[in-house]
Amino acid sequence: MKSENSQAPSFDVKKYLLKKNLKRDLPSSIVVFLVALPLCLGIALASGAPLFAGLIAGIVGGIVTGSLSGSQLSVSGPAAGLTVIVLGAITSLGDYRIFLLALVLAGVLQLVLGLIKAGTIGNYFPSSVIQGMLAAIGLILILKQLPHALGVDSDFLGDEQFFQSDNQNTFSAIGNALNQFSLAAVLISVLAVLILLFWPKIKTLNVVPAPLIVVALGITLSLAFQGTPYALKAEQMVAIPVVSGFDGFIGLFSMPDFTAIGNKQVWIVAGTIAIVASLETLLGIEAVDKIDPIKRVTPTNRELIAQGIGNMASGMIGGLPMTSVIVRSSANVGAGARTKMSTIFHGILLLLSLVLIPTLINMIPLACLAAILLVTGYKLTRVSLFKDMYHKGWDQFIPFVLTVVAVVLTDLLKGVAVGMVFSIFYLLRTNMRNPYFYKVQEEGNKKNIRIKLAEEVSFLNKAAIQVLLTGIPNETNVIIDGSNARYIDPDVLETIFNYKHNAYTKGIIVTLEHVKNHYTVPKLNNKIVEEINN
Repeated sequence: MKSENSQAPSFDVKKYLLKKNLKRDLPSSIVVFLVALPLCLGIALASGAPLFAGLIAGIVGGIVTGSLSGSQLSVSGPAAGLTVIVLGAITSLGDYRIFLLALVLAGVLQLVLGLIKAGTIGNYFPSSVIQGMLAAIGLILILKQLPHALGVDSDFLGDEQFFQSDNQNTFSAIGNALNQFSLAAVLISVLAVLILLFWPKIKTLNVVPAPLIVVALGITLSLAFQGTPYALKAEQMVAIPVVSGFDGFIGLFSMPDFTAIGNKQVWIVAGTIAIVASLETLLGIEAVDKIDPIKRVTPTNRELIAQGIGNMASGMIGGLPMTSVIVRSSANVGAGARTKMSTIFHGILLLLSLVLIPTLINMIPLACLAAILLVTGYKLTRVSLFKDMYHKGWDQFIPFVLTVVAVVLTDLLKGVAVGMVFSIFYLLRTNMRNPYFYKVQEEGNKKNIRIKLAEEVSFLNKAAIQVLLTGIPNETNVIIDGSNARYIDPDVLETIFNYKHNAYTKGIIVTLEHVKNHYTVPKLNNKIVEEINN
């Protein structure tokens, strides 16, 4: 008989959440794996690196960076945005092993950037630009994957730039594909898209992930078309290296050439990779946080540290540079992932597929994977997003649309730069209109103007305040009230003091109330600082 003091078994919340999240994370990892596999290979091919180098970066990005990252949904791996830099670096350095040294040094630089808290720059990307970048990536996925869905695979699957390596651009490639499409690829991609859209809506069937059904269908149909005029060609299939034994597997790895550490060009390449990869990562995690259903916030400095360690590890064993990649991360979110276990599992699956089932993986048509990316793109660039941004006002909608157009017509970083320029324009415009509060009081034959400054008066307010002060009529009493101000920028203070000094020439009497000679930036409390740093 149990004693009255005996307690019921305690409910382990962590175990419950882990089990609950695994039901989402495991299927999601399969989707990310299927998306990442050809992207890793395509980016390696476009970068002029060994195909295995792309897989190394994907594996390290999933397991190492995924484990260290503070992001729950971001997926790291080789990025299309770095292909031009990597191709140029390998060519200029003349030896892939010397390039690996540059990559290791780039990882060290990223680690340093994280330690000195440089990741906080990611907090200054405007929401309209990030939303525009996401919508643009969605459009790019749709436009770029259409040729692959039609069975024309002259350009690598993960290409995101407008001008392609096959001398086509985004739009001409679609026209070219329409003229030489493969009936088998079209059938596979159409059926795959329909399955991806409707399979999850059937509760009795969605126990099995839709992408697995798509892959099984693709393999079955490609086998069925063999021996017919419509059979898929080798370039229309996934092609990972087939390893023969343990020695063959070990032989695929490369080590950096540390004897070239004194080469100036190596350090230039390292700095370039570190800066570009860090910017793409910060943009990537900011975008992923926007589409996270739980709205978690990724610690940016920790992310740079994780990316730095990941790139060091990738470089040490022969891999490509990596960043947080929006395409894979978006597929991860769209597949229903909840924690970083999905990212880690996808890295493990990449490794296992290479070692255990390369022959089976090479039977997957690229049209299947293009279909997965088409659906991902559709989710990112839905019409409702454009409507929502329009209703937020022109100061949000115009930078959003211009970011979309610029990213589609150039590349990710250039497009974001265009969006940032227009966002800054609207920021300055807003500050011109609202840097202070003021009211005009009439007393007798003279005007008394009281200008009440806001809590924070930054350098951005300087021009607007100068315009206001210059427009004050002669022989006016002006009171500049800083009682609400917690901080006034030194340049603004100089403007105010200079105006007071010279105003008497116009018969203007200036009185300063609660305006100090110097202000210090308000300090955050220690708890907030610690949270920001982490």
